Amino acid sequence: MGRLFWKFFLCILLAQVAATIGVGGVFWLRDQARQRATPALDSGPPAAIALDAAAATLRHGGLPALRSLLPDMRRPQLFVLDGSRRELLGRAVPADLLREVERELRDGAQSGESAVWRGARRLVGPGGEQYIAFVSRDFGRQIGRRSGAQEGTQYQRGPEPMAPALGPGPRRRIGQSVVIGATVLASLLFAALLAWYFSRPIRALRNAFEAAAAGDLAPRFGPGTRRGDELVDLGRDFDRMSARLRALMDGQRRLLHDVSHELRSPLARMQAALGLAHQQPDKIGITLERIERESNRMDKLIGELLTLSRLEASPDVLRREPLDLVELVDGLVADVRFEAGQAGQAAGGAALRVDFEAEERVGLEGDPDLLWSALENVVRNAARHGAPGGIVTVSVRLVDGVARVDVCDRGPGIAPDDLPAIFQPFFRAGASRTGVDGHGLGLAIAQRVVQAHGGEIVVANRDGGGLRVTITLPSARRC
Repeated sequence: MGRLFWKFFLCILLAQVAATIGVGGVFWLRDQARQRATPALDSGPPAAIALDAAAATLRHGGLPALRSLLPDMRRPQLFVLDGSRRELLGRAVPADLLREVERELRDGAQSGESAVWRGARRLVGPGGEQYIAFVSRDFGRQIGRRSGAQEGTQYQRGPEPMAPALGPGPRRRIGQSVVIGATVLASLLFAALLAWYFSRPIRALRNAFEAAAAGDLAPRFGPGTRRGDELVDLGRDFDRMSARLRALMDGQRRLLHDVSHELRSPLARMQAALGLAHQQPDKIGITLERIERESNRMDKLIGELLTLSRLEASPDVLRREPLDLVELVDGLVADVRFEAGQAGQAAGGAALRVDFEAEERVGLEGDPDLLWSALENVVRNAARHGAPGGIVTVSVRLVDGVARVDVCDRGPGIAPDDLPAIFQPFFRAGASRTGVDGHGLGLAIAQRVVQAHGGEIVVANRDGGGLRVTITLPSARRC
């Protein structure tokens, strides 16, 4: 268990204990207040009836009749004291209760009240004897054994009428202790479970960070996790982040490998040409042409790498200006059409035909250089891979505020398994790796340029053979 677990545990435990003490203290204070506020004498209607019955019995039947009545008066319990403050049945009367009786009688005499005063009354026998009768609330404590035998009769304490009203008894105190102990144990268990619940994903996340720092970016918070709180969401976000980092690192390693391979090939050919020039000085012209061609190839590759790096470092287009997309594509198609005608004449065969279709002028805001580079890569790629003597169709349309550029050819197309990787740098489909010049950066650059302008580029095979590249650019308008 880590430090975080114990912090959670102690905080939750202290909160539980404080709540328990607070609630228990409130109940204890309430019980104490009730005990202090509860009078020892009963002044309710039943007490008044019992005192009236005692007065009538003493007046008409005398002391023996009253003494016979007292054992039958259990609820409420009636007590009668003679002139020497002894209870007629010999039951013990606590001193504090006796003081309260005398005080209430004195207060009643001073106020001139002859009726019941808080459950105590003075009685007068047939011979003028003075007695004090009262009714107590606390039956269990007030009832006791008779201190001595009177007229040969032993009065035992009757059955327990009810539980004591003042103060908790031993059983009550034991019950309260058991409840408090169970509450503390439940608080301990709840605090431990809650602390473990919170600290477990944090420990797992810490282990994942340590593994990531060591180079292991494998996911650790899979979708099978049953929990659904913020900590698990944080772990899944970490999985996505680590997967993204792993993909970027793999892409960087692959890019470094591909760049090294692409640069090594022209360098090797240049070195071979230099060696041939040393061996055959009479072929220096051919050698210089070969070196120039390879240097141009390297310059083009480095330029494409710089463009790709700039787009990945800053995905937003920094320069935006109004432009006519139809005019831009028309100029590009004219260049490709001219180069295709020159290539067909050099090969002695039918030239590739490049058709351009546009219904109206389409205006938008963007970087003309980047858009030219992206569209050039797509159109030249279609002309490069198109069938000899075939047709490459380029169209520009405006649909609901979105400019759509379609580039279609009738080349060999792309294998379905290669379509997901077509926009990766240095990727070249298996059908075009031989006999066609290129580095596999054209579509990667095109995708990043289109995405920087808020658009989308999609590549799909055509029915009957060939490839269709569709570019959509938003926020377009008619010129």
